[in-house]
Amino acid sequence: MGGILMGGQCFPFVAHVLRGKWFAFYAAMMVMVGSGTSYIYNIYNQAIQDNLGYDDAGMSKIAYYKVVGTWLAIFNGLIVELIPAWFGLFLAATMNFGGYFMTWLSVTRRIPSPEVWQICLYLAVATNAPNFSGTIAIVNSVHNFPMNRGVIVGLLKGLVGLSGAIMAELYHGIYGNDAKGLILLCALLPTSISILSMFTIRNIVKIGRQPNELKAFLNIFYLTILLALFLMVMVLLEKYLIDLAQVAAHTKSAIAITVIALLLLPLIFVIKEEATFWKRVTIEKMPQVLISPTDSSSIQPKEYFFANIFTNRPERGEDHTILQAILSADMFYILLVTLCGYGPALTFIEQLRPIGQALEYHERPIQSIVTLTTIWNYYGRVYSGFVSELLLTKWKLSRSIMISVILLLQGSGMLLIAFPKIPGTYYVASVIIGFSFGAQVSVNLSMTSELFGLKHFATFLNFIQALTPLWIYLMNTKLTKVLYARAAANEIPPEIDPSTLKDLTCTGHHCFKVSFSIFAAMAFIGALVSLQFARRTREFYQGDIYKRFRVAS
Repeated sequence: MGGILMGGQCFPFVAHVLRGKWFAFYAAMMVMVGSGTSYIYNIYNQAIQDNLGYDDAGMSKIAYYKVVGTWLAIFNGLIVELIPAWFGLFLAATMNFGGYFMTWLSVTRRIPSPEVWQICLYLAVATNAPNFSGTIAIVNSVHNFPMNRGVIVGLLKGLVGLSGAIMAELYHGIYGNDAKGLILLCALLPTSISILSMFTIRNIVKIGRQPNELKAFLNIFYLTILLALFLMVMVLLEKYLIDLAQVAAHTKSAIAITVIALLLLPLIFVIKEEATFWKRVTIEKMPQVLISPTDSSSIQPKEYFFANIFTNRPERGEDHTILQAILSADMFYILLVTLCGYGPALTFIEQLRPIGQALEYHERPIQSIVTLTTIWNYYGRVYSGFVSELLLTKWKLSRSIMISVILLLQGSGMLLIAFPKIPGTYYVASVIIGFSFGAQVSVNLSMTSELFGLKHFATFLNFIQALTPLWIYLMNTKLTKVLYARAAANEIPPEIDPSTLKDLTCTGHHCFKVSFSIFAAMAFIGALVSLQFARRTREFYQGDIYKRFRVAS
């Protein structure tokens, strides 16, 4: 790389780096870092209630619409397929800034106090914005590195899991403990990243494939692990040893600066890989082609939306139309496995605080477990991406086999919650379920792209999670909370009418026994379904699923 700079090619090389697919991947990483604003809602929700005077019913409604905005993503996927990447990132920036900035203006009383429905609208719009930017980041990165898609999805989805902890540290470094400042940070940081990435993240097709791509991704992976370890240490110190309110401002700023430095370190490997490719470009005069989503119509034959839905279907691995994929037996298996995995895991995450209170843990350990679960979610996403890619490359093992193992692990974690008689099971279960949930996300999305092709991956990516709000509603509200209330009512003395009590609380090992036993059974059933799916797709994975992407270098 020194020869490039000494040879008077500094500015052309810088332009090459900024237009290269490795820098586009780094920009995608930064987009994902800003995509987890919904995970830190619990830090600033009290500021909304205190400053706007909403009651508990109003706050519950706000929290619900925040979740709806986060998970209602299928329309974002459809729109992303029809517009250029830069415009999708612009939409994400506009929606994010508009939603959070209006919330900040409301909380700081710079505008008249809004009604509850208005805050619901602001946060639903803001939390839906990452579905645009995140979809664009993942889809274009997978297009640029199609033979490392498990690694790509794992790294990018993993950073979403870390983003909440990252933004929390930046917020403490910039604003101290002013939760209103966190709302402004949510408005400014993701918006700025999306704007700066508008003309960087795109589909880049280059003739030839660098032989050390996986090694480069491993180096980036190690740096993200270092970041996750640093965040974990900070969380443990803040929750157990340090009163954050007494920490000096310069110490908080130093922590924030360290986080920023760790986020910048992957640029070293980005520049190194682009320098390697630059040498090949200058020596071999290799062409570089940029393709935007709107250009695909000139390359692909025209398809009809309702054509060949049930007959003359493409083979696995070929590009499917949206209806061909959605109405296929393979998609049914994926959705069934997702139901057995996502729904119980997300319900556990929603119930982390009540579970801790039922087991009589103090507030500080409960808060640390809530934060650490998101970090283990990250570990699950990145490790499963790399491991499933390795198993697929070395031994031709279907990704659905790994899903079976993950669901067996999740089922064991659910049993620890159902029968928490051994001390420390709350901690162990949070690690197991957080890790297994994250692992499912990466493997499911990678498998979907392999079975149905990349042409409509933006839609498929979001379709899989489209039913997640329904799973959470049924398993959390209609099952877990109902059974919890029933267990709490059984503890009330006979002479007291339960209907006269405002809140019912349950204390003891039995509070979540029935619901989490059901969730454990669902996980084990999902593991069996996934094994059957592995048998169904065995022939496909025994072949060369990346054959169409292998180009002679």
